[in-house]
Amino acid sequence: MSYQYIFYEEVGGIATLTLNRPDALNALHPDMLVEMVDAIERLADAHSVRVFVLTGAGRAFSAGADLTPPPGGGGSGNNAIHETHYNRLLTRLVELACPVIASVNGPAVGAGCLLALLSDFVIADRSAYFLQAFVNIGLVPDFGATWVLPRLIGPARATQMLMLGEKLPAERAAEWGLIYRAVDGSDLAAETLALAQRLASGPTLAYGMIRQGIRYGLEHSLMDTVALERRNQLLASRSRDFKEGVEAFRTKRKPRFQGK
Repeated sequence: MSYQYIFYEEVGGIATLTLNRPDALNALHPDMLVEMVDAIERLADAHSVRVFVLTGAGRAFSAGADLTPPPGGGGSGNNAIHETHYNRLLTRLVELACPVIASVNGPAVGAGCLLALLSDFVIADRSAYFLQAFVNIGLVPDFGATWVLPRLIGPARATQMLMLGEKLPAERAAEWGLIYRAVDGSDLAAETLALAQRLASGPTLAYGMIRQGIRYGLEHSLMDTVALERRNQLLASRSRDFKEGVEAFRTKRKPRFQGK
């Protein structure tokens, strides 16, 4: 598939997807969502990809859903888009077996906010902000907001974001533990690349199982989660990276992980 609304590239084990509708503040058009799903499915099948970076072109990360009325008007089309586009995108992101970094270069609003927060690491420009604006137009949050936010920052702060519909500056988001860190805009690209390179040289198989384990633990009991950890530990102990890690530890050198 050729892409009109995103830019996608793979370099040195790092796959980068850039939302590329800067004139529309990277609002999530249905065709853009289709392209994003296609790109994520492509990287999921690419064994050479060891970390995924998501960012936006221009002065925004994403303004959220494109509110342009669908042909013919009405709201049922929007519901269909959620089932066929947003939910599919969410599923593909959650199922990825490699670490995901969101490099938030500007406002992250509505579904765009959740798109960032579904990542494992969120690095944001200090001037960026996070906003759940659904209530401001009489809608309810979607794209997993009522599941994700209480688990990241607790019910009280999640309620504040979802019901008051106020901007949350990047630095406050970092203080709350909502994101990994806030940095100067001039440093955002370099900080993102440094983290991506660090993860790309790490034990990708273990990273994928950690992603799985964290989300599984949020939905299951302690003993069920311990059982999953035991199964995953068995798999990890059979990996080349485990053998390399042990050998590097014994010989006092830095491990050279292959992601296998």
